[in-house]
Amino acid sequence: VYGGAAPGGFDCSGLVQWIYKQVGITVPRTAAAQSTTGHPVSLNQLQPGDLLFFYKPVGHVVIYVGNGKIAEASQPGQPVHVRPMYLNGFVGARRIV
Repeated sequence: VYGGAAPGGFDCSGLVQWIYKQVGITVPRTAAAQSTTGHPVSLNQLQPGDLLFFYKPVGHVVIYVGNGKIAEASQPGQPVHVRPMYLNGFVGARRIV
């Protein structure tokens, strides 16, 4: 759900914000703002919890969960899902903690 920030309906950045909130970490609401939080990491240094950002300007964010997989809220009305990592439109990765 575009603009969704609760388990009943997440958009991509709302999912990130909610997950980090569960462990006591505050992150900005939008993917663009999240893309300036923490510090950059290279793809070969990814760790679970790192964020991958897509498009210019940044318009999508996913969470790296390890083993080459990501968790994302990708489409309105679709459940959050885990899938193999993709790089189409990738613009950078950040580590929050």
